[in-house]
Amino acid sequence: MLRAAAPSALAILVRRTGDFEASEDAMQEALLAASVQWTTDAGPPENPRAWLVAVGYRRYVEDVRRDVARRAREERDAALEVGAAASARDDSLTLLLLCCHPALSRPAQLALTLRAVGGLTTAEIARGLLVPEATVGQRIARAKARIRAAGGEFRMPRADELPGRVAAVCNVLYLVFTEGHTASAGESLARSDLSGEAIRLARMLQAATPPGAAWRGEVDGLLALMLLTESRRPARQRVEVPGSPPVFVPLDEQDRSLWDRVLIAEGVALIEGALASSQPGPYQVQAAIAAVHAEARSTAETDWTEILGLYELLRRMAPGPMVELGWVVAVAMVQGPDAALRELDTVALEPALAGHFRVRAVRAHLLELAGRTAAARTEFAAAAGLALNAAERRHLEAKATGR
Repeated sequence: MLRAAAPSALAILVRRTGDFEASEDAMQEALLAASVQWTTDAGPPENPRAWLVAVGYRRYVEDVRRDVARRAREERDAALEVGAAASARDDSLTLLLLCCHPALSRPAQLALTLRAVGGLTTAEIARGLLVPEATVGQRIARAKARIRAAGGEFRMPRADELPGRVAAVCNVLYLVFTEGHTASAGESLARSDLSGEAIRLARMLQAATPPGAAWRGEVDGLLALMLLTESRRPARQRVEVPGSPPVFVPLDEQDRSLWDRVLIAEGVALIEGALASSQPGPYQVQAAIAAVHAEARSTAETDWTEILGLYELLRRMAPGPMVELGWVVAVAMVQGPDAALRELDTVALEPALAGHFRVRAVRAHLLELAGRTAAARTEFAAAAGLALNAAERRHLEAKATGR
């Protein structure tokens, strides 16, 4: 509840004060207060967002230390504005676009938005971006200063300003969704608050994008990718023993009857429309891959040749370590696990993948496909030792012991 209310509360506070940096500091103090007060017997307030806005605004007023008369007037205004009309207004997309201000570099846009809009911690952002935590903290601090120096305003960008921001916005939304779909650490496999918020914001971005805009295809592709991926959530974990914590279930072991067919239908329609009406982009290609999986009745009946071709296209459009790992798996399904193992040896040299558990997990999967059971179990054990998400770690430990 706290994490879900924070981004929109921050957006209201920034709109009211016009000071992004001071507002975020004030909101952090409000969140700390909430983490203490909401755990009492009284529980959370009836309107958590309004509470955060009110407390955050009071902290802001105290921090800027205006004269007594103005502070009293601002606190009075805040109390009046925390009514239903002010709290109901959703400025999340405006805040998202402000965080993607053109004065910022792409890495700074990503870090700032993941913090302010996605509600991720600095450590979570660092894991998502595969960079050191200290680097993320520095990026966020510099980003807030640069927005202030550039005179960034809390308003929806004009139509001619949108093209320069949409790519960064899509990137950020996808990272938020990815962290929600499979949390990088912790006991829970997924964080539905984050994936749900990413989908909601993607729908808002789509609604704000003119149908004929050059970037509309990628916005539709992003939303389709999220919906198709989210459709598998009910089948992604199971309880092996009653009363025990759930374990992760990989794609090839999932009960596909549990997949959400409504989300699949919407996602497939979106990606088919996007591919038919615009030049393909990275999100459309990823959505197309997800659609092929969604429409197959089993792993064996999946059109892996088409998926491999789509990954080849994606590698040229948007190369990256996770794209490479997906491509390696597709190679295994088309050309065999031995060919894929040779490719993985090269892919594993990517610095961003150094020490990443997914490299060991993919190698274990390929060894298992090749019938090299003992070697596969050794790799599964190594992957389990590196995994930070408990549900994934339990799955890997089970594979390592042959359960």
